[in-house]
Order: sequence, then structure tokens, then C-alpha cells
Amino acid sequence: MSVSELSDGAGEAEHEARRTRAPWGVIALVLLTGLALIRNGSGEFDVGPPQPAKAVAPDLTHAPPSAPPAVGGQALDRSAPERVRIPVIQVDAPVTPVGVDADGWVAAPPPDDPNLAGWFNGAVTPGEKGTAVVVGHVDNKMGPAVFYGLGALKKGNHVEVSRQDGKTAVFEVYGVEVFEKDDFPGDRVYGSKGTPELRLITCGGDYTKQTGYQGNVVVFARLIQTR
Repeated sequence: MSVSELSDGAGEAEHEARRTRAPWGVIALVLLTGLALIRNGSGEFDVGPPQPAKAVAPDLTHAPPSAPPAVGGQALDRSAPERVRIPVIQVDAPVTPVGVDADGWVAAPPPDDPNLAGWFNGAVTPGEKGTAVVVGHVDNKMGPAVFYGLGALKKGNHVEVSRQDGKTAVFEVYGVEVFEKDDFPGDRVYGSKGTPELRLITCGGDYTKQTGYQGNVVVFARLIQTR
């Protein structure tokens, strides 16, 4: 899968590109399908990646009217991410922009680099109003990769994304869940909540050498601070 390059003058050109991309309902299916094919290794590890419990991420779309609104950080202007850090699972990785290739698949980060994450540039940048998406391999032929420990994250853990404008967007995890690829809730995962949110996604669920991973681990987080 090829990686889309981010131009220096992202500004209007990037915003125009976002307007012409397929709607989220289509992108969700494309992204899911591409991620399901990320694993290229043999899968012969003594211990598999940590897996979250099912249904632990609250569906805020259907929150009761009495629920208090979430308090988060103020939305930022558009600026591409440069690094993602998740201290609790020792992630500190550069971020490269990825898009959708000519075949309609998400262009995952190069599998040969185990410490590289990809920001889906068809969505907002981390810290903008809306839902930003960062993907990464769970493993490759050499072993565990950048998002191997994603399923171990818990509510309250922090994710830090440094951006080209020199700002760091700090997100707080409010849910972690594994979804079967045949029953992936695209609207819930990718839909905008009207506030700056982040989704971290990698492969997960059951695994066989014949079919690969059967699902995706998704981390739900919201912006709480800007440094």
C-alpha cells in the first residue's frame, strides 16, 4: 500500500481535497477493509496483543438528555500531526499522512517500519473540531509494532499528538473496544461528536494464519488540553 505525501502548503488544497472525498459511511468501510489486511507477519508469537473487553466504549450518540456535556479542550486550527505519544504503553512514534489508494483501500503505514503511525488525511487533523483518525500496525514480520499494546489502554489514559504548528494536543481515553470487521459501526467510530476527538485503530480480535485478524481495536479519546 502506498503512503500519500503531505504537501507543504496543505491549507486550501487540503481542505478542497476533504470536500471531494467520499462520505464517512463509505470511508468507514474502506478504512476497515484496509486495516483488516495490515497484518503481514506469521502470527507465531508466544503471547498475542492485549485485547480490550467488548462494549466498554460508551455510545455518546445515544446518551440520555440528563447526561452532562463533556468538558474538553478548545478546538485548534488545521495542522498535520508529527508524532503520537502514549506514555502508559511506551509509544513514541512519528506520524505519516495516509489516504485511500487507487484500489479504494486505506494506505496503511509501510509495514517494514514497526514504529510508524498513519494519520488518515481524509479526516480532520488531531485537535480540530471533528474526529481525527490515527492507524498503526499491531505487528509485522519482525514482531510487535507501534500499536501492539493499544488494547491495554484504559479510561483516563492520555494520548499526546504533536503537530506541525508546534502545539501538542492532549487527548483522554474514554473507551476502548474491539469490533468484528463484519459488524463495524462506522458511524459511531468515525462520526463527528461536534468536539475534537481522536480514534486510534489497529487490528485485533481473533487471528488465524489463513484469514488474519478478524476485527479492529478502537480507542475513543477526546481533547482535554493543548500545550
